[in-house]
This record gives sequence, structure tokens and C-alpha cells, in this order.
Amino acid sequence: MKLKIDGFILALFCFIAVAYFFPQLYLWEEGEVLAWITSVGVSLIFFFYGLKLSFPQLKAGLRNWRLHLLVQTVTFVLFPLLLLPFYPFIQTQLQGDFWLSFFFLAALPSTVSSSVVMVSIARGNVPAAIFNASISGLIGVVVTPLWMQFFLDFGDVDILNDVYWGLIKEIILPVIIGLLLQPYFGKWVWNHNRQLGLFDKSIILLIVYSSFAESFVSGIFASTGSFYLLWISVGVVFLFVWVYGLIYFLAKHVFKFSKEDQITALFCGSKKSLTHGSVFGKFLFAHSPSAGLYFLPLMLFHAFQILVVTVIAQRYDKEGKDVI
Repeated sequence: MKLKIDGFILALFCFIAVAYFFPQLYLWEEGEVLAWITSVGVSLIFFFYGLKLSFPQLKAGLRNWRLHLLVQTVTFVLFPLLLLPFYPFIQTQLQGDFWLSFFFLAALPSTVSSSVVMVSIARGNVPAAIFNASISGLIGVVVTPLWMQFFLDFGDVDILNDVYWGLIKEIILPVIIGLLLQPYFGKWVWNHNRQLGLFDKSIILLIVYSSFAESFVSGIFASTGSFYLLWISVGVVFLFVWVYGLIYFLAKHVFKFSKEDQITALFCGSKKSLTHGSVFGKFLFAHSPSAGLYFLPLMLFHAFQILVVTVIAQRYDKEGKDVI
């Protein structure tokens, strides 16, 4: 089985290096220019996303409610609850940042495009995957900041106006406008899906660059030891395997789903969205020097989930039987 190196993952780490050696773009006009570009870009991402949806598609997706309930419960309840028992053991600021970076990852919605693609490769329930991935991002606009406000010091940031209203303006409203215009421009979006995908990734790279440039300029990474990245890597692997195993057990032995629904539950419930995480972090960690630290587990989780789920999807497709 031959695996391709994901160019986007390589680009993420390249942009971190650029942020380290060349933070001038972030410093230009105190970051206002880059902030404006990313804000407009994010709105366009979710506008195009809305153009890909349709009311009949969303209506049809409601029928498989037991599958949706499992996926969304795992995404927004089980994931964060797995991290909460470790919170009382925090003793230092660095440990707090480490835990919060993982809790931010756990509180995020599921990813959209890769979940649908992997479910399709594995011969799972694709319509259910589309519905779950779509509704997850909208739920996350409310739930993710709600989880984070219990543990994140927002300082001068107004959680209602600066965070929720910012997310509504840049995510919810563009999605609604796109959804309303879908009958007119939906076909155009699908015909240019590859080009729009490149645009999405470019905006994410700019957000990652901005966050890490701010962290490098502030010197926040100077406080991390040489084993910090190693511990994050171990935590990412442990969290993914833990959640994947729980979903497999629940989908197969508790809910007794069909094989197609098991695949959808596994692939949608175990994944986290780098796109939504980049956008949410832009508001939740506004002007925070630790933003780069908070993004690290998400980036590594994104790379790991793509690698592992690609292997699993290919094995499902090849063998046609349950594979853990």
C-alpha cells in the first residue's frame, strides 16, 4: 500500500519556519493588514461552503438520528470529558498551556472534506458523513467557545461581542448566504472545488503563520523544553487511539450500527477540523502570545488523523470487513 505525503501538512510546517525567520509580515501595520486579509478569506471559505449545501440534503440527513447523536456527542462531549480529569494536576503555567492546547483540540468540531472523502473510500454512509460534518461546524460555533470560557482567561476580550459575534459574522452569516444562493451557484462551486480547496488552505496557512509569528516575537517558545513537542506527539496519538477505540465499541456493540454507519461514526467522530480550529483560535486567542502553543496539538492531530484514517479507509475498501 502506497501512501502519498500530504503537501498541505508540509506547507503547515514550512509556514511555521517562515514565521520564525520572517515575522515581518505579521508585524506590518501591527498585524492589521494580515488580520483583514484572513477575516475576508474566512468569510469567503464559509460562503463557498454554504454554496455546497442544500436544504434537501440537510433534511434527508436528519433521518439517521442515532448515528448523528453518537457522532456529535463524541465530538463535543466525550472528547472534552476525556481531558477534564487531568486538569486538577496542573501546577505550572507551561503545564496549563499544554493542557489547554489539548482541551481546545478536544472542543473543536469534526472536519468536513477529509471525513467525507475517507468515508467514501471506505464505502461508508456518505450522505450521513456529509450531514454530520456539515452540522458539526455550525454546532461548534456555539459549543467550542462555551467550553473554552471555563478555562481560558480572555482578558480584555468580550466573549459575547468579540468571540461569538465575530464567529457569527465570519462563519454563520456567510454559510446562510451561501445556502440561500446554492440553487444558483452550487454547480459552479462544485466545478471549481479544487481551486477553492487551495484557497481554503492558503487562508489557513496565513492564520497559522500569524499565530506562530506572534508567539515567536513574544518569546513564548523559549519557556518550552526540548521534550515539549515529544509529549505533545505522544498525547496526540494517545487521544486519537483512545477516542477511536471508544467509538468503535459504541458503534458496533452498543448501537449495533451497520458496517456503513460504523465507518461513518469512526471517521467523523474521531476527527477534528483544522479549518474551524484556525478560525476559532483567531478569536479565542486574540492577542495571546501563547497562540502558537495552542495550535501545535491541533496541527499534529490533523496530520496524524489523515495518515491513520487513510490507511484504515484503504483497508476497509480492500478487505471489505471491519478493521480497527
